[in-house]
Amino acid sequence: MKKTLFTAMMLIFLISGISLAGTATPDECIAKCKEAAIVITDKGPDAAIAEINKRDGNFVWKDTYVFLMDMDGKMLAHPIKSSLVGKNMLEIKDSNGKFLFQEFIRVAKTSGVGWVDYTWPRPGEDRATQKSSYILKVIGKDLILGAGIYK
Repeated sequence: MKKTLFTAMMLIFLISGISLAGTATPDECIAKCKEAAIVITDKGPDAAIAEINKRDGNFVWKDTYVFLMDMDGKMLAHPIKSSLVGKNMLEIKDSNGKFLFQEFIRVAKTSGVGWVDYTWPRPGEDRATQKSSYILKVIGKDLILGAGIYK
Protein backbone atom coordinates (compact mmCIF):
# COMPACT_ATOMS: atom_id res chain seq x y z
CA MET A 1 0.00 0.00 0.00
CA LYS A 2 2.79 2.43 0.92
CA LYS A 3 4.57 1.62 -2.33
CA THR A 4 1.42 2.32 -4.38
CA LEU A 5 0.81 5.59 -2.55
CA PHE A 6 4.44 6.63 -3.02
CA THR A 7 4.31 5.73 -6.73
CA ALA A 8 1.09 7.70 -7.17
CA MET A 9 2.56 10.72 -5.39
CA MET A 10 5.72 10.57 -7.50
CA LEU A 11 3.64 10.35 -10.66
CA ILE A 12 1.61 13.42 -9.65
CA PHE A 13 4.81 15.29 -8.82
CA LEU A 14 6.39 14.34 -12.14
CA ILE A 15 3.32 15.36 -14.16
CA SER A 16 2.97 18.69 -12.35
CA GLY A 17 6.69 19.34 -12.81
CA ILE A 18 6.43 18.71 -16.53
CA SER A 19 3.51 21.10 -16.90
CA LEU A 20 5.32 23.79 -14.89
CA ALA A 21 8.42 23.39 -17.06
CA GLY A 22 6.30 24.33 -20.06
CA THR A 23 4.77 27.46 -18.54
CA ALA A 24 6.39 30.87 -18.97
CA THR A 25 7.01 32.98 -15.88
CA PRO A 26 6.51 36.72 -15.40
CA ASP A 27 10.28 37.18 -15.01
CA GLU A 28 10.89 35.43 -18.34
CA CYS A 29 8.38 37.71 -20.08
CA ILE A 30 10.10 40.78 -18.69
CA ALA A 31 13.56 39.48 -19.65
CA LYS A 32 12.49 38.54 -23.20
CA CYS A 33 10.90 41.96 -23.78
CA LYS A 34 14.06 43.68 -22.56
CA GLU A 35 16.14 41.42 -24.79
CA ALA A 36 13.97 42.30 -27.80
CA ALA A 37 14.31 46.02 -26.95
CA ILE A 38 18.10 45.62 -27.06
CA VAL A 39 17.82 44.03 -30.53
CA ILE A 40 15.74 47.03 -31.67
CA THR A 41 18.25 49.49 -30.21
CA ASP A 42 21.38 47.70 -31.41
CA LYS A 43 20.31 46.25 -34.77
CA GLY A 44 17.24 48.31 -35.66
CA PRO A 45 13.52 47.62 -35.90
CA ASP A 46 13.74 45.64 -39.14
CA ALA A 47 16.17 43.12 -37.65
CA ALA A 48 14.00 42.82 -34.54
CA ILE A 49 10.85 42.32 -36.62
CA ALA A 50 12.55 39.53 -38.59
CA GLU A 51 13.75 37.84 -35.39
CA ILE A 52 10.48 38.18 -33.46
CA ASN A 53 8.46 36.83 -36.39
CA LYS A 54 10.43 33.54 -36.37
CA ARG A 55 8.14 30.85 -35.00
CA ASP A 56 11.19 28.82 -33.97
CA GLY A 57 13.27 31.82 -32.89
CA ASN A 58 14.59 33.10 -29.60
CA PHE A 59 11.41 35.04 -28.81
CA VAL A 60 9.13 32.00 -28.72
CA TRP A 61 9.57 29.80 -25.66
CA LYS A 62 7.56 27.44 -23.49
CA ASP A 63 3.90 28.42 -23.98
CA THR A 64 4.40 32.06 -25.01
CA TYR A 65 6.16 34.58 -27.26
CA VAL A 66 7.11 38.23 -27.74
CA PHE A 67 5.07 40.46 -30.05
CA LEU A 68 5.85 43.95 -31.38
CA MET A 69 3.48 46.74 -32.33
CA ASP A 70 3.68 50.46 -32.92
CA MET A 71 2.01 53.18 -30.89
CA ASP A 72 -0.68 53.57 -33.57
CA GLY A 73 -1.87 50.00 -32.96
CA LYS A 74 -0.26 48.31 -35.96
CA MET A 75 1.06 44.79 -35.28
CA LEU A 76 4.62 44.64 -36.60
CA ALA A 77 5.66 41.17 -35.47
CA HIS A 78 3.75 38.18 -34.11
CA PRO A 79 5.41 34.77 -34.38
CA ILE A 80 2.26 32.72 -33.70
CA LYS A 81 -0.46 34.56 -35.64
CA SER A 82 1.30 35.91 -38.70
CA SER A 83 -2.11 36.95 -40.08
CA LEU A 84 -2.07 39.81 -37.52
CA VAL A 85 1.15 41.34 -38.87
CA GLY A 86 0.46 44.61 -40.68
CA LYS A 87 -3.03 44.98 -39.22
CA ASN A 88 -4.25 47.79 -37.03
CA MET A 89 -5.38 46.17 -33.79
CA LEU A 90 -7.07 49.13 -32.07
CA GLU A 91 -10.63 47.87 -32.55
CA ILE A 92 -9.88 44.27 -31.51
CA LYS A 93 -11.63 43.21 -28.31
CA ASP A 94 -11.03 40.16 -26.16
CA SER A 95 -13.86 37.74 -25.34
CA ASN A 96 -14.94 40.05 -22.48
CA GLY A 97 -15.17 43.13 -24.69
CA LYS A 98 -11.87 44.70 -23.57
CA PHE A 99 -9.92 46.74 -26.14
CA LEU A 100 -6.66 45.08 -25.13
CA PHE A 101 -4.42 46.75 -27.71
CA GLN A 102 -5.69 50.18 -26.72
CA GLU A 103 -4.82 49.21 -23.16
CA PHE A 104 -1.29 48.21 -24.23
CA ILE A 105 -0.83 51.66 -25.76
CA ARG A 106 -2.23 53.38 -22.68
CA VAL A 107 0.26 51.55 -20.45
CA ALA A 108 3.12 52.36 -22.82
CA LYS A 109 2.19 56.06 -22.92
CA THR A 110 1.56 56.50 -19.20
CA SER A 111 4.20 54.45 -17.42
CA GLY A 112 6.26 52.82 -20.16
CA VAL A 113 5.91 49.39 -18.56
CA GLY A 114 3.19 47.36 -16.90
CA TRP A 115 0.95 44.33 -16.98
CA VAL A 116 -2.40 44.07 -18.78
CA ASP A 117 -4.94 41.33 -18.05
CA TYR A 118 -7.23 40.06 -20.83
CA THR A 119 -8.30 36.89 -22.61
CA TRP A 120 -6.44 35.41 -25.60
CA PRO A 121 -6.02 31.91 -27.06
CA ARG A 122 -2.96 29.87 -26.15
CA PRO A 123 -0.74 29.01 -29.12
CA GLY A 124 -2.40 26.20 -31.06
CA GLU A 125 -5.81 26.71 -29.42
CA ASP A 126 -8.93 28.55 -30.55
CA ARG A 127 -10.55 29.07 -27.14
CA ALA A 128 -9.53 32.21 -25.27
CA THR A 129 -8.15 31.91 -21.75
CA GLN A 130 -6.97 34.39 -19.12
CA LYS A 131 -3.66 36.01 -20.00
CA SER A 132 -1.55 38.76 -18.50
CA SER A 133 1.03 40.47 -20.72
CA TYR A 134 4.01 42.53 -19.75
CA ILE A 135 4.10 45.67 -21.91
CA LEU A 136 7.34 47.57 -22.53
CA LYS A 137 7.69 50.77 -24.55
CA VAL A 138 11.03 50.82 -26.32
CA ILE A 139 12.93 53.89 -25.16
CA GLY A 140 13.30 56.48 -27.90
CA LYS A 141 10.97 54.62 -30.28
CA ASP A 142 7.23 54.53 -30.85
CA LEU A 143 7.31 50.76 -30.41
CA ILE A 144 5.73 48.45 -27.86
CA LEU A 145 6.87 44.96 -26.96
CA GLY A 146 4.75 42.46 -25.10
CA ALA A 147 4.94 38.92 -23.77
CA GLY A 148 2.45 37.17 -21.55
CA ILE A 149 1.63 34.37 -19.20
CA TYR A 150 -1.49 32.27 -19.41
CA LYS A 151 -3.42 31.67 -16.20
